[in-house]
Amino acid sequence: MVKPKAIATIPSGRGLCSFVVFGALLSVHSVQADIAVIVNASNPVQSLTAKQVAELYLGRTRTFESGQHAIVIDQGLDDPVRRRFFKDISGLSIGQVNAFWSRLKFTGQMQAPKSVDGDSAVLEWVRSTPTAIGYVSAIASSDPKVKTVLVLHEQVAAN
Repeated sequence: MVKPKAIATIPSGRGLCSFVVFGALLSVHSVQADIAVIVNASNPVQSLTAKQVAELYLGRTRTFESGQHAIVIDQGLDDPVRRRFFKDISGLSIGQVNAFWSRLKFTGQMQAPKSVDGDSAVLEWVRSTPTAIGYVSAIASSDPKVKTVLVLHEQVAAN
């Protein structure tokens, strides 16, 4: 008689240790999925709501509450962080956001925020521009020349 082959095995010994470490790394990855909205450390803004951030990123306002003109820095068009950022702050899909800015640009009403590629480019802009606002993966926001004014936590689906 032919024995059925095992589909999965439970690791033991050294394999179990590797399995546990891998699981811990996956947990750390989910923490890194948080998004931090950042401003220059010299900016008087201490915190912002998701609604305030959405108003800046959708061009509904151009200034911080202090009256300072905000220089809005966006992630690259295809960046997954950008996709989740706009969904979290506005409920809009990235297609809706792109269509929104295309309409405004076409009518000559307004230009979309400055788009740069990746967390390091956003950090560089915000570090060097006192009135800049940007968003990065939360793990990248631990820079003394920027401060976090809002954290968008990843929504974990319950099984």
